[in-house]
Amino acid sequence: MQGALRTFLTHGNVVKDSLFQHLRVSSPVLRPVVFSRFESVSSAPIEETGFESTTIADILKEKGKNADGSWLWCTTDDTVYDAVKSMTHHNVGALVVVKHGEQESIAGIITERDYLRKIIVQGRSSKSTKVGDIMTEENKLITVTHDTKVLKAMQLMTDRRIRHIPVIDDKGMIGMVSIGDVVRAVVSEYREELDRLNAYIQGGY
Repeated sequence: MQGALRTFLTHGNVVKDSLFQHLRVSSPVLRPVVFSRFESVSSAPIEETGFESTTIADILKEKGKNADGSWLWCTTDDTVYDAVKSMTHHNVGALVVVKHGEQESIAGIITERDYLRKIIVQGRSSKSTKVGDIMTEENKLITVTHDTKVLKAMQLMTDRRIRHIPVIDDKGMIGMVSIGDVVRAVVSEYREELDRLNAYIQGGY
């Protein structure tokens, strides 16, 4: 348990700083695709203790294979209006974008932020603008893998100021997580770690 205490003292500020940074910054089925040009982040070796061991795979498992937001998509030829309508209906903040007629070929991602910055602020019409005109293209996407540590993903999303990140493996895309998913996972594990430390301090071990 002393090892857990050292881990908490060493890494506790990482969680706290990431959470604070996040608070300041924020106020049909898609078959596997190869993401050879994506920037993927591999987790650095970290001691497997407490919340340090939680990975993106744990978040995907918690979300559920068929959970809303896991495989929602639109095409490059869809209007921005239809894409935003789909996001609103499913209560998500981003959609994977695929090429028209090629569901195995990912083109990028469209988010609420794209809509606000490239449609609302610029005074463009969402009903006449195609998703392909405002999306973040595939070669600019930031991705993680299923074994990326949650703390690493959280730091990446905070540093890059992004709120949604695709998850890939050797065969293609396996899901997508949001900053909300990551924060909930960190807070949950952090709370459990604090409970264990509290029990230790009070002589519960």
